[in-house]
Amino acid sequence: MTTNKILVVDDEPDITELITLYLERDGFDVHSTDNGEDAILLAEELKPDLIILDIQLKNLDGIEVCKKIRTDSGVPILFISCMNDDTDIIHGLTVGGDDYMTKPFSPSQLVARVKAHLRRQAVIDQSKTVIVVEEVLTFDGLVIDIPARTVLVRENEISLSTKEFELLVQLALAPNRAFPLDDLYTLVWGHDSMGDTRTLMVHISNLRKKIEIDPTNPLYITTVRGVGYKFSLKEGNTHVHR
Repeated sequence: MTTNKILVVDDEPDITELITLYLERDGFDVHSTDNGEDAILLAEELKPDLIILDIQLKNLDGIEVCKKIRTDSGVPILFISCMNDDTDIIHGLTVGGDDYMTKPFSPSQLVARVKAHLRRQAVIDQSKTVIVVEEVLTFDGLVIDIPARTVLVRENEISLSTKEFELLVQLALAPNRAFPLDDLYTLVWGHDSMGDTRTLMVHISNLRKKIEIDPTNPLYITTVRGVGYKFSLKEGNTHVHR
């Protein structure tokens, strides 16, 4: 069995040591650095299975590191930050982060998050989609090719992150079904939201900006007040190729 490689990027030695201790105790191969420039080089050299990335770094912040890594890698990136600031969190998730945790956090909870992301990534690597179906979903102005993991919006192919694509597929496979926030989060991220669904909401916002004509008045992904989200569908607006 191959040992998963984890890259930890944090400029606080005590935090790095604690994370490393808990991850190594669970059998992970842990590598670390305290600066952003080295993180980019190590990500390319080591090809880690997951990156734990602090937003507040001295020479090159985690946001810029994430941007650089995302130019050629889809590795899961879990942001950690000492700032419980929505702007900080939103920025990190918008540039390609998959999830986040705010300091101080429980090391055992961090390990649980890491394992959940790795399980999800393993499913994606094996099946090329988190939902194993051989379908092309066709809607008015939107085509979702699940096996190819491609999306056409008004005949133009758009680029979606892994989580954005999974969210879109989960919603589109059950049109007009209202998904509670916590349920949708668990389906896509593979672990409980612990009551914090900001990660999900940011990804929905990013997804709307990419597929909707007017993200402020969405046609596809609509909000169900007091519940969560649904993929809105008018009768006769879709057909499925198998």
